[in-house]
Amino acid sequence: MNFMEWVKQPWPWYVAGPLIGLMVPLLLLIGNKSFGVSSSLRHICAACLRGNIPFFQYDWKKEAWNLFFVSGILLGGLIAASVLNNPAPVQLNPRLVHELQGYGVGDFSGLMPQDLFNWKSLFSLRGFALTVAGGFLVGFGTRYAGGCTSGHSIMGLSTLQWPSLVATICFMTGGFIMANLLLPHIL
Repeated sequence: MNFMEWVKQPWPWYVAGPLIGLMVPLLLLIGNKSFGVSSSLRHICAACLRGNIPFFQYDWKKEAWNLFFVSGILLGGLIAASVLNNPAPVQLNPRLVHELQGYGVGDFSGLMPQDLFNWKSLFSLRGFALTVAGGFLVGFGTRYAGGCTSGHSIMGLSTLQWPSLVATICFMTGGFIMANLLLPHIL
């Protein structure tokens, strides 16, 4: 197996997990106590919008590394989509396929079910609820919680921050309620 074949395979949790976990001591060593993706939008707005909005009036340049981090995520996604693209079909657990078929989802040819994620369904009530309203709620919840799941669950918990524990419990509870109680009725 050559290097490219090895990289294209899904990485197991015991490789990817420690790589993510090593970010915490690295950031603490360089003096940063925050990590997350949602704060980068605030930094971009503070850099581009020179208005009188108090939320954006701070020295965003101290957190400029975060913009490089998010740019790296974007660049990594573009590289993965173009160079590391694995043409093999996505392998789903047969129990998941059976459950989704019970909800009327039958096309599993892409990364996302075409029955749910397409332009036609976006303009339906179900598609609007899943995509637009769901995206708004995720964005609102991220801002209301003072950060996203990566910021609270990776950095906040590892630095023993009480608000991050509360936020992570709320994220997990909301995810369980949505996936098990609400989503079956929406689909």
